[in-house]
Amino acid sequence: MGFPVLPAGVLGQERLIARPWSVGIHNNVTPEDPSMTGKIRNCNRLLSLSLGPLLSIAFVAAAPAEEFPDVDIVVAGNLGITSQSQELERPFWTSTIPEKTNGRFNVRFRPWNEMGLDGSEVIRMVRRGTLQAGTTQMGFGAGDSPLVDGTDLAGLSPDIDTFSRVTEAFTPVLHEHYEHHEDVKVLGLWSFQAQVLFCREAMDSLEDLQGRRVRVSGASQADFVEHFGGSGASMAWGEVQQALQLGVLDCAITGSVGGYTGNWHEAATHIHPLPINWGSSVMVVNKDFWESLPEHAQEFLQAEVDALSEDIWQLNREENEWGIACNTDGPCPAGDPAGLQLVEITERELELRREALNETVLPNWADRCGPECAEAWNETVGDIVELRVPVNQ
Repeated sequence: MGFPVLPAGVLGQERLIARPWSVGIHNNVTPEDPSMTGKIRNCNRLLSLSLGPLLSIAFVAAAPAEEFPDVDIVVAGNLGITSQSQELERPFWTSTIPEKTNGRFNVRFRPWNEMGLDGSEVIRMVRRGTLQAGTTQMGFGAGDSPLVDGTDLAGLSPDIDTFSRVTEAFTPVLHEHYEHHEDVKVLGLWSFQAQVLFCREAMDSLEDLQGRRVRVSGASQADFVEHFGGSGASMAWGEVQQALQLGVLDCAITGSVGGYTGNWHEAATHIHPLPINWGSSVMVVNKDFWESLPEHAQEFLQAEVDALSEDIWQLNREENEWGIACNTDGPCPAGDPAGLQLVEITERELELRREALNETVLPNWADRCGPECAEAWNETVGDIVELRVPVNQ
């Protein structure tokens, strides 16, 4: 794969290539392998030589720091327990943006969970100007605005590449929605890794959700669970582990890596690796703040977010490869394997996921979203996945 044309993309790829555990996973070597030391050093030298001219172009293209206005930016980041937040989003706001503006952009950044929020408040706080920017999962707002669930309906995208194409197709619709109905501007769209089931008691199939109480993070996840006779429960992410331990919850849905780093395996016994959806997320900015920036500052910030987006999508692909392994028997680059029992993905499980999507998730979402929304989905996402939702007048 060649490097992206945009300098910002090249910079994003450089950050990813330098991640040491990525080398260990994908090439089955580690930085400690003495037989590979010279080869890794040579690769780094070649990388430096090949990227040098492009990096020079990137720095020349960037607006001089003295041209940026002095602004204070309060930002709510996405869930702080995740590697996405710790490795990418936090450094982006606390280092990259201040450094590239020579401190003119004074950023105060905290993930929403560290602010004592549950994520559902972020869009509203950005709209009101309490925050200048924020990132959150779109599913949190699906109760009030069903359209935002359109890219990430439970059961829709069996893999991250499908989800990426679905997101790209629906992006113009989402931009228009957030601008005209939420009064904020979208800067970026991405997700986490696959959202999967953690359960405290034995399960062999999705059909075992019958009678179980399951933590969900959006209306379509609730529809998915209820299709199998379970009940969906909304609960702040930080409360889930204890709720599983106490039996308040029987199962919970989250990203495989997030569940691992959040120690959900201390309460769960089984993990079902079938992707339900992808935890679609949006970064938005306050419109008044955005419009107060000169054009070159807007272009700078958008280009930097575009590079961050590329990094996040790539990180999600990498984490999909080892997230389940960390929760089961390894190998795990993030710590000791958790030893959860892995539920087997059979043809029957794939069939059950399709049935839940077609019989419950899509019809219920179309009813909530309305005919205009359904038509927009059919003309975009529907063409990608070769499905149609009913347009009820």
